Amino acid sequence: TYLRSGCQIAVSPNTKCFAVDWLGVEVTGATLGIIGMGSIGYKVAQRARAFHMRILYHNRNRRRKEEEEAVGAHYCEKMEDLLQQSDFIMLVVNLTPETHKLIGKKELGLMKPTATLINISRGAVIDQDALVEALQNKVVRAAALDVTYPEPLPRDHPLLRLNNIIITPHIGTATVQALRMMAEEAIANMLAVLNGQPIPSEVFPK
Repeated sequence: TYLRSGCQIAVSPNTKCFAVDWLGVEVTGATLGIIGMGSIGYKVAQRARAFHMRILYHNRNRRRKEEEEAVGAHYCEKMEDLLQQSDFIMLVVNLTPETHKLIGKKELGLMKPTATLINISRGAVIDQDALVEALQNKVVRAAALDVTYPEPLPRDHPLLRLNNIIITPHIGTATVQALRMMAEEAIANMLAVLNGQPIPSEVFPK
């Protein structure tokens, strides 16, 4: 939200000077809580380590000790502990019956009032009505969503009227290179099936 507001100030025809007391939130040294430490969550942790962030994670299964140590991640068996301690909370889980509305009013209330919630998984992992209320009442500082439900949101949705949220149109993998790699992976899987070979990216291994 700091970036979005800064861009608006920079390009506004009414801007005559920049305020010197307009300050954002430091990422370096902050605590990042990752909910869902699969392959994507782990890559997020690798990148966050470059910012010297304290990394907490909650996952169905704990990572091996060597993997934790490689990124400096600390396991939180209870998601509540992660929510209470984190400055930035990133959702990187699959959407399942268990994760549907995983973050609701109770979970938002456990977060720091200075926390930012980031969702790069699926929109329905968050109870959007509860998020609107939390952002309006400053229960949490801000949110950044690459996913919503539905996509796109209705043009009169209250999330679109808030100034402490950034919403992007599900573009987390929207690069030429990423799309090419996904296409190549799909082709490799199809060829493996046709040739009776093991499927490289089998979702439910036999």
